[in-house]
Parts: sequence; C-alpha cells; structure tokens
Amino acid sequence: MSEPYAPVPRATASKGVLYLQFTLDQQRFALDVREVIEVLALPTLKPLAQAPAWVAGVLGHRGLLVPVIDLCALTLGKPAPRRTSTRLVLVRYRGEPQRPQHALGLVLEQATHTLRCGVDEFRPYGVDNAEARYLGPVRQDEQGLLQRIEVNQLLTDEVRRLLFPEDCAEQAR
Repeated sequence: MSEPYAPVPRATASKGVLYLQFTLDQQRFALDVREVIEVLALPTLKPLAQAPAWVAGVLGHRGLLVPVIDLCALTLGKPAPRRTSTRLVLVRYRGEPQRPQHALGLVLEQATHTLRCGVDEFRPYGVDNAEARYLGPVRQDEQGLLQRIEVNQLLTDEVRRLLFPEDCAEQAR
C-alpha cells in the first residue's frame, strides 16, 4: 500500500533548499518544504478532552484524521495567537526510519514566506538541547537568526505514543 502523502524528491544541492519560514513568539524558524504536505488557513479543529494544552485537536483531511499540535504551546508553553497569518501546516512525520510515515498538523505563526538557501548555511549553535531535539542548526542573515526545525525529531516518545497509539500497538506485537 502506498503512503497517503508521498515524499517529494530531493532537490539538487546546487539550487539550495526551499524553506517555509514562520515565527514562534517573534523568533524565526524554518521547515524544509520537502517535509511539508500542505499549508492551510487555520480551520476549526475537533478539540480533544483531557489532552495536553499543546494538542490543538484533530483535523479531518482527505479521509484521514490528522493530529494537530500547536508548536508555540509545545515549545514555549503558550498558544500561537490566532491571526490571519497563523497557518495549519501539514507535514510528513516519521520519528524513526522503521516507523510508518504519518501526517502531522502544526499550528504555526506567520507561515507565509519562503527562503531558498544551502543546507550548509545552517550551523550548529553549540548547545545540546536534549529536551528539544527538533531545534536544529541556525542561519544568520540580515533579519537575524533563523533556526531550522527537524520534523522527524519533533515528538518525544511520550508524545508519539499519545498522537500515534497504533504505532505502539504494532511494536508490542
């Protein structure tokens, strides 16, 4: 069976990589667009009772139920403001190569611009943040610092078990 959201082929290194830029509380971040399925206006989501505050809800999208997390709430402990520039970005998430790929929704602020640059323009920033493995290297430009988000490092095992319990059931067998 094919995966519901097939990955995009890798671009050649000479052209650079296209990134979707967004903010979390006025700090700049970027996602590799090859990990992005679709960028949507922020719809009304089905809330989940007793879920952590960073779980924004569930979205029905093209016949699939997609868990949605508010990256600002997960990272900074406060929800993303609801503005016209706040988007729901669907990404391809696979925590580890042997795990199945899933669609995951991210609520992101000001996810409205892109940037093309070389992967090597992002550099390690010298802090080993084991609690936030998804915070990747940093790029400096005329607007300040831009930090790359590593989608496949986004969820801890605990969060993955909460959002994708079927993976845990398969592993237990």
